[in-house]
Amino acid sequence: MKFKTRLVITFLTIILLPLVLACTAFLCIGAFLIREQEEYGFRNNDYNMLIDPTQVFQIISDEIFLEVEDILNTDPASLENSEVLDSINEKIVNRSSYIMVRKQDTLYYAGNELAAQQIFNVLPAFQESNVKKGQEQSIYYNSMKKLVRQMDFYFLDGSEGSFFIITRANSILSRKLFVDMAIAIMVILIFTSLFLTNWISRGVFVPINQLNIAMQNIAEGNLEYMLPDKDDGEIGELYRNYEDMRLRLKESTDEKILAEKQNKELVSNISHDLKTPITAIKGYVEGIMDGVADTPEKMDKYIRTIYNKAIDMDRLINELTVYSGIDSNRIPYHFHKINISEYFGDCIEEVGLDLESKNIALDYSNLVAPDTLIIADPEQLKRVINNIIGNSIKYLDKANGQIDIRILDELDSIRVEIEDNGKGIAAKDLPKIFERFYRTDASRNSAQGGSGIGLSIVKKIIEDHGGYIWATSKEGEGTCMHFVIRKYQEAE
Repeated sequence: MKFKTRLVITFLTIILLPLVLACTAFLCIGAFLIREQEEYGFRNNDYNMLIDPTQVFQIISDEIFLEVEDILNTDPASLENSEVLDSINEKIVNRSSYIMVRKQDTLYYAGNELAAQQIFNVLPAFQESNVKKGQEQSIYYNSMKKLVRQMDFYFLDGSEGSFFIITRANSILSRKLFVDMAIAIMVILIFTSLFLTNWISRGVFVPINQLNIAMQNIAEGNLEYMLPDKDDGEIGELYRNYEDMRLRLKESTDEKILAEKQNKELVSNISHDLKTPITAIKGYVEGIMDGVADTPEKMDKYIRTIYNKAIDMDRLINELTVYSGIDSNRIPYHFHKINISEYFGDCIEEVGLDLESKNIALDYSNLVAPDTLIIADPEQLKRVINNIIGNSIKYLDKANGQIDIRILDELDSIRVEIEDNGKGIAAKDLPKIFERFYRTDASRNSAQGGSGIGLSIVKKIIEDHGGYIWATSKEGEGTCMHFVIRKYQEAE
């Protein structure tokens, strides 16, 4: 969840949650206090009676007295009807009130029998002056917490009558309501603060603590520590950025470890490949110095051997220089648009002369359109072809050597196949032949002049041209090198 959304929810929660809970608490406490009144025979569903009973009593009694006066003026006899009195009482029975009618000194009608018995004997006497003046009087009985309003009249038979409205004064309940609501509001505020603190802690502080632990693991070199998936929002984005950083660091560290391993292998392989010709040169030079080459023929053989070993060392150093330059991108490429038919036609003519001198047959076929173009560096592409053909020549083990070069069309690419009928490569060695310094001969015999980096140079150049290379081979039958380069297409 985003921080902006979280802040909006927090703001609304601070306002709405206490408000809703306070209203709920008020209703619950009020309902409880109202139920307490039923022990005294009162019913009440008017919460205003808990807050300001005096004012509500005045309003209730005014309404009822107006109705009673209207009855006395229009149909006095109906005031002696219990059904009429019941209907009047029903209007106020749920507001902690009831009516009572006294005739002479006896209870004529009571809306609440139990409560009426408690107060009947202390009610004020009939006053004729109130009847003549049309006045009512109000009395508050502090001992019973009741408000009484009296209206005197005469029954049809001339008997003295008094009409009373009696209401329970809830001052005690009002104070209790205030105290209970104050306690409830304090509890609500504490609950709201705990709820928001816990929510923010789980949503913000816990993830940040997890991220802090993860960063400590990174600092200690533990790149395997993963953070759990997180939802959208700033925290989730932070987690994803951490994972991207961790994976890149891990990849960089793995590459560094691999590079160090390869560098160690490089030093070891260079030492091995240089040691062999150096040892040979040293031995032949010592032979000359000791007079072992005591004839012109031996002297010529020793010198030629020294010369050939020096050439091998020079070739190895040159290949190492080329590979190092290409691998570190220090040798710039000069890309041009090259016509496939013309370029390979010239290469085949040049290579064919060399193969003919070695009694190796060459078969060339070009199956692409004459105007097919690619983007390539002519010199580096020539190095690829020469290295592959040079490898084929070195490992030809048959008297009638054969090399086939085929140019195939593959829609938006061209594929070049260079196949020989040499001794082939074992299936277990085939995936490794493009690794630098890898030789199928575990003893690294340099008798054939191989440095072990020729095919790694080929692979690097082809990949830098945006292509890819692979090999197929069968032991005893020969090997075929395939590489693919995309065609050049004019922009529409």
